[in-house]
Amino acid sequence: TATPKCPDWSEYPIKFTMEDQWTSLSNAGHYPLILDPTIARMQVTRVHIDGGTRLNVIFSTTLRKMGLEFLSLLTPTDIPFYAIIPGKAAIPLGQINLSVTFSTPANFRTEFIKFEVADFDSSYHAIIRRPTLAKFMVIPHYLYLLLKTPGLNGVLYFKGDLNHSYNCETEVIQIA
Repeated sequence: TATPKCPDWSEYPIKFTMEDQWTSLSNAGHYPLILDPTIARMQVTRVHIDGGTRLNVIFSTTLRKMGLEFLSLLTPTDIPFYAIIPGKAAIPLGQINLSVTFSTPANFRTEFIKFEVADFDSSYHAIIRRPTLAKFMVIPHYLYLLLKTPGLNGVLYFKGDLNHSYNCETEVIQIA
């Protein structure tokens, strides 16, 4: 039998306690977890952390705002994806690999992530989903709007903002 190997970063235990709770429990899970990680060495706001599906998405408008000449960096793909535009399939412009960093001044973690590049409007600048969460060994807590992940110097801890999440969700509904 094969000897099980612990994944990298598994030496950092992650737990949630009552001290993590800061949001109202009356609307538990109603609002998205929105954070501001660094993507391609630029802090990107309005990044939806969503553990539900397998595709990471970044929008062409975000890449343009970042000043990236991204068209030459794309890997072609014509595979449609769903669950972004209600009831419709979207064809990405291509795929792009970018560095994603979750950090604090004393601690950080960077991984290279494959994104589908979408060319339509969204209230988000990017959507990070299950493959990235698994690669970072992230534990999101949607009730507390909180994300924890192992970093070089222990557990990284990021709180979302309830007003920011509400505003993004309102824009998503208006766009849809």
